Amino acid sequence: MKKFIMSIFLIQLISSGIPHPSVSAKSLESIGVTVPSYAKWGRIAMQKTKERYPEAKIIDYLHIGREDSEGDSIEKFKLWLKGKDREFGVQINIKFDPETDELKQISFKEVSR
Repeated sequence: MKKFIMSIFLIQLISSGIPHPSVSAKSLESIGVTVPSYAKWGRIAMQKTKERYPEAKIIDYLHIGREDSEGDSIEKFKLWLKGKDREFGVQINIKFDPETDELKQISFKEVSR
């Protein structure tokens, strides 16, 4: 029964589209869920956004896609935040070496819907 409840929780968490730091790739794979290749970078995007905007809550998450150029890859995300006085979007680009997974650069840009 405990495993069933955990499975339901994980499925609901995944279907929300927002990766959660307490859910590991291993726990998802144990119930037959394929973890996308960008999941690690999505968690980093959320963590760094929380550090940059500590007063705001992340209320939506979108993986835009991956771009490859000059030996590096860039994972692109758009997060929607709700602050005390406003709601706004932030586009996060995470540049990394795809062979070593070395993080090279993170950029933030506030955007409209």
